[in-house]
Amino acid sequence: MKGVSCIITAAGKNRRMREDLQSRGMKIKHKLLLEINDEPLINFTVKKALQTGTDECIVVLGHFMGELYPTLDEIHDSRLRIIENLDVNVELSQTVLNGVVNSKYDYCLCLAGDQPTVTQKTMENLINQLFNSSNPENTVSILARGKTGYLDSAKGLGMPFACHSSLLKRYLHGEDDNLNPILRRMVADGVALYAVPEENELELVNINRYDDYLLVRDKINE
Repeated sequence: MKGVSCIITAAGKNRRMREDLQSRGMKIKHKLLLEINDEPLINFTVKKALQTGTDECIVVLGHFMGELYPTLDEIHDSRLRIIENLDVNVELSQTVLNGVVNSKYDYCLCLAGDQPTVTQKTMENLINQLFNSSNPENTVSILARGKTGYLDSAKGLGMPFACHSSLLKRYLHGEDDNLNPILRRMVADGVALYAVPEENELELVNINRYDDYLLVRDKINE
């Protein structure tokens, strides 16, 4: 079905954040439940994705899913669907694939739950760039980390990105890895890769450690 499914991954072990909190003598807490503007980080990310007008938003849960369900249940939008990894001990590629095979629409916008800094504008730019490309079914539009425009290498790149669901089904099937090696293989096989410029430097920050969270929280609150 023509349209866009936003797939948000929220299935990780949260290991680095938990280690950070423990070393600081702080209460252990899922990083996606840390708050930005009085909103749990995962809800902040999901609501921003829904503002793009995406046809559906799928959040894929895995480790510690019981901690996230109550918070996600506070979002009342018929487009939001929550699914689970049957095996929580899988790599990111299988989490994304789980979202893709459960999606209803032809195109996917893939975003990590710990990327609340990615702006609505950038999400829309990723989708629009894909739709306006010469071959949307064989193109990945991705957030740039350096060079912009068409690239001949996926070095250092990952989420967020947008592409046709058939590409993800083809390249993620049977893979249990991070996304970057798979993106590199796509490029090697002739899939077009277009890097969309960031709206601001904060978009390039993933919240893995507590200092990352403090940076994002303080910048967003400015």
